[in-house]
Amino acid sequence: MTSMRNDQTVSAPVRSSQRRVRRSGAGHGRHSGREPGDGFSRGFAALGELALAGVQVSARALDLGTGSVLFSVDDHVAMPTASIGKVLLLVEVAARLESRETSALSLVDRLETDAVGGSGVWQHLAVPSLPIADLAALVGATSDNLATNVLLRRIGLDAVSARTERLGMRRTAMLDLVRDHRGPDDAPQLSVGSAKELTWLFSALARGEVVDVPTSRRVVSWLSLNHDLSMVASAFGLDPLAHRAPDHGLLLVNKTGADRGVRSEVGVLRGPRAGVAYVVSTVFDDTDLAARLGVLDGMRVVGRDLLEYVH
Repeated sequence: MTSMRNDQTVSAPVRSSQRRVRRSGAGHGRHSGREPGDGFSRGFAALGELALAGVQVSARALDLGTGSVLFSVDDHVAMPTASIGKVLLLVEVAARLESRETSALSLVDRLETDAVGGSGVWQHLAVPSLPIADLAALVGATSDNLATNVLLRRIGLDAVSARTERLGMRRTAMLDLVRDHRGPDDAPQLSVGSAKELTWLFSALARGEVVDVPTSRRVVSWLSLNHDLSMVASAFGLDPLAHRAPDHGLLLVNKTGADRGVRSEVGVLRGPRAGVAYVVSTVFDDTDLAARLGVLDGMRVVGRDLLEYVH
């Protein structure tokens, strides 16, 4: 995939479809060693290589200060996003806590029907009940699948969907609870999302505009606990287990989604020079380790460009 400047388009074949890529010529936030206007060329090249290898890619980044789009790749396409849909659940939980419709200290039992493997720690703990606020913290910190299912049973998937629609999101949704195995009668994905809507969501959370300021702050607080810095954020040099305070001028809030053949990340990264909201989503044939590592390498390259823009 070749690159062009100043909001021109480039194309690359991805499973017989045409891709649309846009890049801004915004110049602040770069080290002086970069050529003027070369922006996110390394990230474009990395995503282009993935596209040529048959990976479906959707991505977008915008400047938090100006709202200008820094780059976009098929950002309108609804892609599988795995656990990123859990953010929508956290928004509904936070809204209920702020409205006092639900108490943060209300204990919820885990049931046998909630049981699921995969990510999270509650499945490995002895405690049978936890407060709603603690369940949300577990989802934010470790993408806890069991905590997610318990919260969904308490809150209701219909309520999460209704909240998502009220936020104006039409291509982004949490579709189901977390399952170890998906049958023909189950939703094919845990969640889907478009890069355009997800960057809007995270930039609005950063501005305190999702429902209201207290609700947004709760969600950001939970997400700031996230331990997964294995994708785009692997380029930022932060401590995966402790990065709630600025570190070398960097502050990150992010959520990742991982499933077989899916790697996706959405986040807000602030630095001394600028702040960005970003999304990179990929769908690929996860047939061998090399294919997966290639996707992660490409996401990391985009992260390096984002880091250089803000720091």
